[in-house]
Amino acid sequence: MVRDRRRGRRGRRRVCSFCVDKVEHVDYKEAGRLRRYLSERGKILPRRINGNCARHQRQLTVAIKRARQVALLPYTAE
Repeated sequence: MVRDRRRGRRGRRRVCSFCVDKVEHVDYKEAGRLRRYLSERGKILPRRINGNCARHQRQLTVAIKRARQVALLPYTAE
């Protein structure tokens, strides 16, 4: 991977799926959509992995935490 960067070949930057769908606000009640941004251990995936923009990543984090609070999403893996 490091060798690829030296040669000038980088992978394509992933686009924010929320921006593509023109989502203004990330809703905590959409548990199925939020589940895509959790690891198998239940951790929130970082921006560089899931490709979200900074604005939607912040909204996503808050939405996941709210969904956990009302038991729509797990805190940890089972």
